[in-house]
Amino acid sequence: MIQGKVTAAGVPTIRLWVAGREWVATIDTGFNGDLELPETLRASLNVVNYMGPVTFALAGGQTIEEDVYLVEFPFDGQVIRARTTFVADSHILLGTRLLRAYRLQVNFVTGTVELERVSTEP
Repeated sequence: MIQGKVTAAGVPTIRLWVAGREWVATIDTGFNGDLELPETLRASLNVVNYMGPVTFALAGGQTIEEDVYLVEFPFDGQVIRARTTFVADSHILLGTRLLRAYRLQVNFVTGTVELERVSTEP
């Protein structure tokens, strides 16, 4: 089980070790992809292949096009393959596609976050 916390701003987060450092990762239930990573992590991860440009629908009716890569990413004690975009930011976003084998529990009263693997499906 992965445990995290809800920030003072009400954002569910967990901590991940990636490329020799601890990162705060935001669980974004409005993002139905896998990962959005800082550009600074690209050189530290094994980019398996370039998948091409993908158009994403954002809140408020906006759309953006971003390049998507398949990367090997350390998550929950294993290395997984995840569809990833890289952005000029210092935050990690975890999308719902990445969490499809997990139960997510966010308790805003206690400020806790729990991710529990409940399926063997990738």
